[in-house]
Amino acid sequence: MTLGGQAPIGNVDLVKQLNSAAVYRLIDQSGPISRIQIADISQLAPASITKITRQLLERGLIREVDQQASTGGRRAISIVAETKAFQAIAVRLGRHDTTITLYDLTGKALHEEFTPLPETNQQALEDVLFSAITRFIEQIQRKSRELIAISVILPGLVDPYSGVVRFMPHIKVNQWPLVENLRKRFGMPAFVGHDIRSLALAEHYFGATRDCDDAILVRIHRGTGAGIIVNGQIFLGSNGNVGEIGHIQVDPLGERCYCGNFGCLETIAANGAIEQRIRHLLSQGYPSKLTQDDCQIGAICKAANRGDVLACEVIEQVGHQLGKAVAIAINLFNPQKVVLAGEITEAHKILLPAVQRCIENQALIGFRQNLPVVISSLDHGSAIGAFALVKRAMLNGVLLQSLLETS
Repeated sequence: MTLGGQAPIGNVDLVKQLNSAAVYRLIDQSGPISRIQIADISQLAPASITKITRQLLERGLIREVDQQASTGGRRAISIVAETKAFQAIAVRLGRHDTTITLYDLTGKALHEEFTPLPETNQQALEDVLFSAITRFIEQIQRKSRELIAISVILPGLVDPYSGVVRFMPHIKVNQWPLVENLRKRFGMPAFVGHDIRSLALAEHYFGATRDCDDAILVRIHRGTGAGIIVNGQIFLGSNGNVGEIGHIQVDPLGERCYCGNFGCLETIAANGAIEQRIRHLLSQGYPSKLTQDDCQIGAICKAANRGDVLACEVIEQVGHQLGKAVAIAINLFNPQKVVLAGEITEAHKILLPAVQRCIENQALIGFRQNLPVVISSLDHGSAIGAFALVKRAMLNGVLLQSLLETS
């Protein structure tokens, strides 16, 4: 039997990949753990566990540690994942610059560089990006033991299956085969993903939603977008792109959005919209410590935290409109937790109560009760979302199998 043209379910290589991934996941997430415990939890045959753990040991992906206390027989040896011997390069591709970070398999950042980017065309962007990665690899030679992958996150429309970038909001791209080009240039597995959805996955692996299988992350930056985690996986939809919460209409009489609609959340909650609102109110004579020359989002948040009336009112209004959209998302997905990210969360003492009031008024009572709404625990400007794609590829066996085959 085949599914959508894929290889048969009984494919030996696929079974091998899935079994190896199941064992590695248990060791990574539950270690120290014994082979007996792995067999009990995974329901795989002991012989299979022995074979897989031997392969993982020989490749250096796991290691044996102190023996567990005996329960009346031979003492069981515990196994943990080896995380410091392998590193990955994670890239956050922004509109004006790129962040390149070296991570070990725990998600610990070991080295980071920032590079400005041109806004000319696809080829110029790729040339500058690849040159920056090349320089980065040269700089980290002493810090890296084995580089296993390169991963890139960016704004726009990304095909997560083919690794092709279909659209970026600030530069014209023509079916940019970024994953294929990265593999050819650097000779290692490569991944590409949407920045906000990847950040939601990073929160699941390393941040505020580690204790949740279902969660929603909403990030306010140049735009407003969401990442949805369902059963511990990024919710992608049929074409790999969902979560455009910024284009929920919250004010039918509002400003025209670039998408063609009026009153989209993004016309109110994005950084530029907030800054523009402050400038407009200042020009109308509203008193504030803010000035026309100093009303970037960071300054607005600082002013609000100091009690500036204008800054507080604008952020509270943003929270109210943001809360409307979040309440809709809660009614649709019934998450276990909602995470807010972006620079505006620096003023969370003003923002969060406004969001929560809307949720109380508009979300279903069974969905909103005991629902935490929290601030992202990860740096909104970092490349941790890109590393989350590498971590996922280790846990689902795609990258893990590649490493086992190159031993």
